[in-house]
Amino acid sequence: MDIIQLLPDTVANQIAAGEVIERPASVIKELVENSIDAGAEHINIVVTDAGRTLIKVIDDGKGMSPTDARLAFEHHATSKIRKADDLFALHTMGFRGEALATIAAVAQVELRTRQKTDDVGTLINIEGSKVLNQEVTSCPVGSCFSVKNIFFNIPVRRKFLKTDAVELNNIITVFERIALVYPQISFTFHAGDVERYNLRAGQQLQRIVDIFGNKMQQDLVPLNVETALCKLTGFVGKPESAKKKGAKQFFFVNGRYMRHPYFHKAVTQAVERMIPAGEQIPYFLYLDVEPEDIDVNVSPTKTEIKFDNEQTIWQIINAAVKDAIGQYAGISSIDFSAGNRPDIPVFGQTPVPADGDFKEMSWQKPSFGGDKFSGSGYNPFKNNKASTAPSNWEVFYEATKNLEVEKPVEQESMFDEQDSLLETARTHYQYKGQYIMTAVKSGLLVVDQHRAHVRVLYERFMRQLEKRNAPSQRVLFPEIVALSAEEEGTLQAINDDLSALGFDLTSLGGGSYAINGTPAGLDGLNIVKLLQEIIASVGSTAKESVNSVIAERMAKSAAITYGEILEEKEMEQLIADLFLCSNVNYTPSGKKITVIIDDIESRF
Repeated sequence: MDIIQLLPDTVANQIAAGEVIERPASVIKELVENSIDAGAEHINIVVTDAGRTLIKVIDDGKGMSPTDARLAFEHHATSKIRKADDLFALHTMGFRGEALATIAAVAQVELRTRQKTDDVGTLINIEGSKVLNQEVTSCPVGSCFSVKNIFFNIPVRRKFLKTDAVELNNIITVFERIALVYPQISFTFHAGDVERYNLRAGQQLQRIVDIFGNKMQQDLVPLNVETALCKLTGFVGKPESAKKKGAKQFFFVNGRYMRHPYFHKAVTQAVERMIPAGEQIPYFLYLDVEPEDIDVNVSPTKTEIKFDNEQTIWQIINAAVKDAIGQYAGISSIDFSAGNRPDIPVFGQTPVPADGDFKEMSWQKPSFGGDKFSGSGYNPFKNNKASTAPSNWEVFYEATKNLEVEKPVEQESMFDEQDSLLETARTHYQYKGQYIMTAVKSGLLVVDQHRAHVRVLYERFMRQLEKRNAPSQRVLFPEIVALSAEEEGTLQAINDDLSALGFDLTSLGGGSYAINGTPAGLDGLNIVKLLQEIIASVGSTAKESVNSVIAERMAKSAAITYGEILEEKEMEQLIADLFLCSNVNYTPSGKKITVIIDDIESRF
């Protein structure tokens, strides 16, 4: 009995759509990329209900003829390539000819399009891969795609879509990746009745600032390297802009966003000694390489790209990032030519002055030709008597002339004390400012002080979120936090939870918020950075997990740090609070808090 059969076209199309169209954000990506390939200068995007109900993309590109409008929805119908070899000479975003066919297979699609040479345009309606009608219509030059009720014919796929906030964040992420690489195109983006973006055409840095806020401009330094193998341009963050969460990091190649962990490592390794462990800097890096040297036909989403010369490009990226940050830090290359070489002293050349000769030395105050110092005109290597700096001996003399040397005090042995050790023994002992050790019936209990405090604070914040009655501490001078459109969307989704913790935020417009009140007990913390980290940590987290993420992020920020010296009462209180928690062994993220050493006798 024969059991193999061909699948109907409707079923095959729905299966294929699962590889290309995962969620509404995938539709935005495919339609906007088509608009770019069509030569659009202005692209308008409108979504309703985070793309569930409606996705509309309007462009002023070259449009399509009536025949092309119909063929565009057929599988493997494309104007981008003609033969397999064209895959290695791509200059367009799309090339497979699958996007529109797969979108039409899982949604209700309406297309209005007109070419500049035509007097009238074409209207076509498709539902579940079936053409309902095609007729003449009046419309402007370009194309207008309306995608309604995505996954209407696949209820299972529609059920697995996340909340509107999560899906909208995914759409904004895709939109930003495209808008960042095409600053010459103006974009508008509306979510419902709210205009999230209005990006005018301009320069690369201006586009980054328009999307992520003015502060980003202060955090970035330019990068520009051109080699025979590739051209690398863009911006990298200054070391002080490093964050634990939410650092904006983008790689682009030939106008296409890509994920590349290997190249990411080139950036992180270049700055790893300049920033705290666990933090990352933002970067926006644009690679231009010959199309034949890369393969973009690796994954359906086209974000994974293979390079012929990965190791060499890694070295170029690593060196370019080091050079850019080095120039920002004032580290410039030294010219060792004979006419401008620095006068490097030789050991033994200058005799060490005898005791008491320091007072006889004098030096002239440097003069830089005015009240303000101009770094561009001053060369510290040129011999200029009018700008003679104090010698090392003079600086040393000024710093030590009033210093009295004390004789070291001989350390007395604790065994010479008359008091009994038992009387002065402590219940808790802090080891290396990181661990608290105390004796229990089963042995020696060792507690990680930071993780223990994280657990204690986490459960405290969770109780406040559940009761929604945490006290708020008013601030005398409100601080301002600037958020991108994506971050602002996340903030609006969690604003009630933040209020329950004690945050009091007021919108100032343009993505800026004033922090008028903070949760009690956060004195000394950078509230702006904490709020940004909370928003970044929440990201696309499901609603039921948001409270846990917020509480954990706040607990990690407010917990005592490693190296902090605790008094006996503080250690006792921390241990007592820990053992009142629901879980004394692990942090919310699953890291171990306590260890019991029960084989001490066997070690002797």
